[in-house]
Amino acid sequence: MNDSPGSPLIEVAATYMPRLSEFSFEPGLVAAVDQHAAAVCDALVPPRRGPEGRTVRREELADYVLGFTDRLSEVDWTEPVGHDFATLRLTAVCWLIREHDLLGV
Repeated sequence: MNDSPGSPLIEVAATYMPRLSEFSFEPGLVAAVDQHAAAVCDALVPPRRGPEGRTVRREELADYVLGFTDRLSEVDWTEPVGHDFATLRLTAVCWLIREHDLLGV
């Protein structure tokens, strides 16, 4: 996958990665993001399991993000103050990006 400035993972990370810093202030947010991260992993096809559990691949996550953000555009979604389903899902994507080092070289 090309990690050009137009890459969906780079764009999502730039926008939503800062929300991960809210974990220490909002304990319930950790649980909600964890549940969303699990749902994203379940949605990735085909599921891959290694000795350490599910392996999240950059290409699959990028495809998921493209579909998800396209749908948000179709419904004219705007980011609210606080957390709704979409912000939790995109924050979970950022958690997966960080945990699986998907933007690393």
